[in-house]
Amino acid sequence: MEALHLLFNAITVIFIAATMFTAGLGTTLSALRGVFTNVPLPALALTANMVVIPLLGWGIGALFGLPSASFIALVLVASSPGGPFGTKLAMVQNGDITAAGAMQVLLAAIGSLTFAPTANAILTAAKVGKDVSLDVGTLVQTVALLQLVPFAIGLLLRRYAASTAQAWHPTAAAVSNVTFLIVLAGMLLGNWHDVVALLGSLTLLAGFVLATAAFAVGTLLATGPPVRRTALGGVAAVRNAGPALAATGIAFADQPAILGALAGVLLSGLAAALPIAALLSSRRSSPGNP
Repeated sequence: MEALHLLFNAITVIFIAATMFTAGLGTTLSALRGVFTNVPLPALALTANMVVIPLLGWGIGALFGLPSASFIALVLVASSPGGPFGTKLAMVQNGDITAAGAMQVLLAAIGSLTFAPTANAILTAAKVGKDVSLDVGTLVQTVALLQLVPFAIGLLLRRYAASTAQAWHPTAAAVSNVTFLIVLAGMLLGNWHDVVALLGSLTLLAGFVLATAAFAVGTLLATGPPVRRTALGGVAAVRNAGPALAATGIAFADQPAILGALAGVLLSGLAAALPIAALLSSRRSSPGNP
């Protein structure tokens, strides 16, 4: 069992790195500059992911009357932006991968700093849970190693060795696709008992509603053509599991109820976001659609 756990973690790392590397290979410096010099775009993305969606998590948890463990899990997930599945959703929907990759890295980096105070403020105001504290340095290093570095390497290859980048892109995309499916299967198989245990509660529905609402918020609070706005909607819909899992271990002593709820919220969120991305891809692949 321990060997399978280590293998799954290794495949997850490969998936994240391969996805970000693929995004970098398909990005030009001019396109990247266009994303960051369009000041309203990152400003709106930060507002959506750092302010609106955490408040949505709080509101949905209160509206559904979730028990403490599920409420804590939902708030932790809502407070943690920049999940690596965000760029993958942009690929699935044939969206703006450059904007999605750039915003994902930015949100993950800043989210490493804002996650703990945001989650702590909401849990304190809701009178649920206790202080959330994390090793910010470790989180920033993780974001840099798994997301920023592969993206930067792919970007530099595209800039200085365009033919190599073009030749490597299909293979990198294939690795990203295969490991994506393995990670999804591993998440389902590894957490099925936790998800089944939540079937009689509103926790799964709360995670589904949060992801759907976050997709809408991320799309609405964005600028540019539809392919860019929906790509940022996908980035907003899938949150970063790393800080939430770390907080569960540090602040809540890996309580099984919170871990189970966390798995359920994350999986139900993907269950909401993936069909939306697939539907967008289908519409864009139809004749006459951009």
